[in-house]
Amino acid sequence: LGMKLKLTSAHWPARAMGLLLLLGFAAVSAPAADMKLEALLIWGTNDAKSPDATHKPVDPEIRKKLGDLPLKWAHYFEVKRVQFTVPASGSKKEQLSDKCSIEVKNLDRAKVEVTLIGNGRPEEKRTQAFPKGELLVYGGNAPNATAWLVTLKRIE
Repeated sequence: LGMKLKLTSAHWPARAMGLLLLLGFAAVSAPAADMKLEALLIWGTNDAKSPDATHKPVDPEIRKKLGDLPLKWAHYFEVKRVQFTVPASGSKKEQLSDKCSIEVKNLDRAKVEVTLIGNGRPEEKRTQAFPKGELLVYGGNAPNATAWLVTLKRIE
């Protein structure tokens, strides 16, 4: 057990290559990381004011992204904003209203499965890449020519 290993310069290229291969495998098999997300429940309308005084206009960044989509509404109001973390290789469900919730599964470091739930039933399920800063938008019609939208943004 008291032996010392003496490496000569002839051993270094092989050792360095082995270390590089080991580091390369570690990078490829790196575990999934937690995802920090932000979900917004949004009401779309052509009315300049919301009948609910607690609703506020969406922030300019969201407004611009919604304006770039083929949507017909002129005004968008934030109903609820929730920030949450989805654990690595796990899932998280968030309630956005009494009728609307969203479940997000963290499939790997850049891919998610999102299920939109309305009135207790899964309405839509989507699996896709989800890089940081990206915005996913789900929507549907509501009474009186209005709409509800759910946006999901990866913030970290």
